[in-house]
Amino acid sequence: MILLCVNQIRKHFGPEPVLDGVTFDVRPEERIGLVGPNGCGKTTLLQIIAGREDSEGGQIALHPSARMGYLEQQPVFEPGRTVWDEARDALDELVALERESVDVARAMSETAASEQHDRLASRYDRLQQELHHRDGYNLDYKIKRVLHGLGFAQAALEQPVASLSGGEQNRLMLAKLLLAGPDVMLLDEPSNHLDLEATAWLEEYLVNCGAAVLMVSHDRYSLDRITNRTLELFRGTVESYRGNFSAYKRQKADRLLVERRTYEKQQEEIAKAKEFIRRNTYGQKHAQAEDRRKKLERIVPVPPPREITSPPMAFAEASRSGDIVLRAERIGKRFDRTLFENVNIDVTRGERWALVGPNGCGKTTMLRCLLGELQPDAGQVSLGQGVQPGYFDQQLLSVDENQSVVDAIRPEGRLMEEPKRRDLLARFGICGDTALQPVARLSGGERCRAALARLAAVEANLLVLDEPTNHLDLWAREALEAAIQRFEGTVLLVSHDRYLVNQVADHLLVAEPGRFRAIEGNYDTYQLLVAARAAEDAESPTKTPSSAKPAAESRVKSPELTAKTRKRQFPYRKTEEIEQEILQRETEIEEYHRLLTLPETHRDGARVRDIMADIEQRKEALANLYAHWEEATELNW
Repeated sequence: MILLCVNQIRKHFGPEPVLDGVTFDVRPEERIGLVGPNGCGKTTLLQIIAGREDSEGGQIALHPSARMGYLEQQPVFEPGRTVWDEARDALDELVALERESVDVARAMSETAASEQHDRLASRYDRLQQELHHRDGYNLDYKIKRVLHGLGFAQAALEQPVASLSGGEQNRLMLAKLLLAGPDVMLLDEPSNHLDLEATAWLEEYLVNCGAAVLMVSHDRYSLDRITNRTLELFRGTVESYRGNFSAYKRQKADRLLVERRTYEKQQEEIAKAKEFIRRNTYGQKHAQAEDRRKKLERIVPVPPPREITSPPMAFAEASRSGDIVLRAERIGKRFDRTLFENVNIDVTRGERWALVGPNGCGKTTMLRCLLGELQPDAGQVSLGQGVQPGYFDQQLLSVDENQSVVDAIRPEGRLMEEPKRRDLLARFGICGDTALQPVARLSGGERCRAALARLAAVEANLLVLDEPTNHLDLWAREALEAAIQRFEGTVLLVSHDRYLVNQVADHLLVAEPGRFRAIEGNYDTYQLLVAARAAEDAESPTKTPSSAKPAAESRVKSPELTAKTRKRQFPYRKTEEIEQEILQRETEIEEYHRLLTLPETHRDGARVRDIMADIEQRKEALANLYAHWEEATELNW
């Protein structure tokens, strides 16, 4: 069954088409990620499908029994209404069905005519089936579940909508769409304005809701968790790939290899034919040359490979700093409330730290305190010998919007010739006349890349990055990851992009209820520790939950406090021994994954099953090792 059919959609914004015959189908329970570079027309396509914008050709066909919902980007609310009122409006159809069901049941009890009774009973059955199909029972519970899942506290449910921030209003629009429960959901960047906890909740909801989803997102972690099919929009058309974003990348690489070979082979044959024709047009082989000319005219050109390239981002070589790059001792900060207190952190040369946590927990404030842009209310921060910081702020204020791009990236007080600055901008994908435009005329993605270019011009050995992936498309994010990974200096990073954090961070400072916790490892490490702690708490219901722990934590913890709050679950082992075994297990898992990629492995079904079983066994052992390691770091005194 096809829920939605998109056929030959066309749209121009200028001489070149943005959409040039886009065609695809959406079937039940497909969760499709629509990906493509910035400006390729993803949002335009969603708006055309939703009927918010007209196309210049083609058809959109929705199955007669299917309902479609679109996440509005510009919310409009009636004055005087509360969050609860607006959320309940999304369920008006279900409320009406429930009310009609009650009325029909009452009429059945009051009629004596058998024919009338049978007709009412048939209608009542249909109403009950519809309510069951659309989960139309316990509507108040359903509303609370969705609102709480998207980050609305209980006290906020009676809050006037007019008093909400722009981000909160967008979250409310997302809640209304989820509550309406359409058969086909069109989502344009649904995780914008959501913190990590709400994003994780949304991912779980979309996977289990049973609706078909067509989603535009730059969040690779969400795309991997949610989607089971990927559409690539590029050069005005779409190509379909099985699986999530990671599967798309593997299949895309294989397709590109074939496309390049086919294209290059045809170009080589065309070049040879043209050379033969040129040399023999008037010679003895004139007839052969004429024959080849006719064949050449009949050749159907193979299009060039659909290769989406990213700018070759790179930061300057980092000068050597002292071993201790940054030290924070018992720092705290409050405004109308306490954001953090008693936080200790040592950052050593070459480490890459990421600060993660919910919106409003003070990540950017802490970053500015660590950088020295903001004075902490308590404690002190000191930079090490020879440290030269460079700061990327998420508001992109480092590039003056009144200057041309090529002038805005020049660091203050430094001589830097224009050709060198233009070369630097080209490294971040800003070329030609764009480099001469005022910053104010740049798109969000271009301005972000200009700010990154200015950061590279500073030649810092400590990169301080606050949400650097905002406005960047998937390919630019990968380029930024590679640039950070190649950078030999030290990095402090705030980001909601879990994929980026996972790829580049080797230390995390995690905002948890009542504390900031330092963790050695990336985001996957943190998730394993959270899962291990949840399992431990489930096994020990009388244990004090982590959310009840007072104050903030860092690498250094009080032995007396630790002894009171946690007992050993594992035998004593040195942390170094556990880390060595973790490394060994991870290496073994990587080797097994490599074996699974070999063609000879796939010829032996029993071998594949054995390898998969070994991987699962080692993953379980690895999870226990992570839990053991966390316990050892807290209790080994």
